Amino acid sequence: MRFRPVRIGILVPMADAQQAHTELWVERTGVRRYTGRSSRGAEVLVGSEDVEGVFTPGELLKIALAACTGMSSDRPLARRLGDDYDATVRVSGAADRENERYPELDEILEVDLSELDEDAQARLLTVVERAIDAVCTVGRTLKTGTAVNLAIKTD
Repeated sequence: MRFRPVRIGILVPMADAQQAHTELWVERTGVRRYTGRSSRGAEVLVGSEDVEGVFTPGELLKIALAACTGMSSDRPLARRLGDDYDATVRVSGAADRENERYPELDEILEVDLSELDEDAQARLLTVVERAIDAVCTVGRTLKTGTAVNLAIKTD
């Protein structure tokens, strides 16, 4: 069975169109199976929960949030702990299947601060929380909501 690629594009406002941007799309590769691609050469396998070896769209949403939290906290943590510090951001949240949404997502940032005294830990955690609140685009978008515009192009 052969599948025709379907692109779901991101519409970029004219002001941003002048800046270089990464093109993103998904192509259907099987029954309830897609490959997400970027113009920078990245790929991610996407599908339903019953498909082995793929992320569901909801799991990717959660991973995007966790990655954004990690990246937003990276500079303040590296500045204080050094570039080789270890961190893990765990994210969870059950879907409300009746409304097809995630009503709540929980994150846990795991990082070893044992080399710092209590006051230094508290100061660093305040800086980290402020950094995440200020620059985690995914988290900020989820907290405030966003308009989603869908256009369907046919051949």
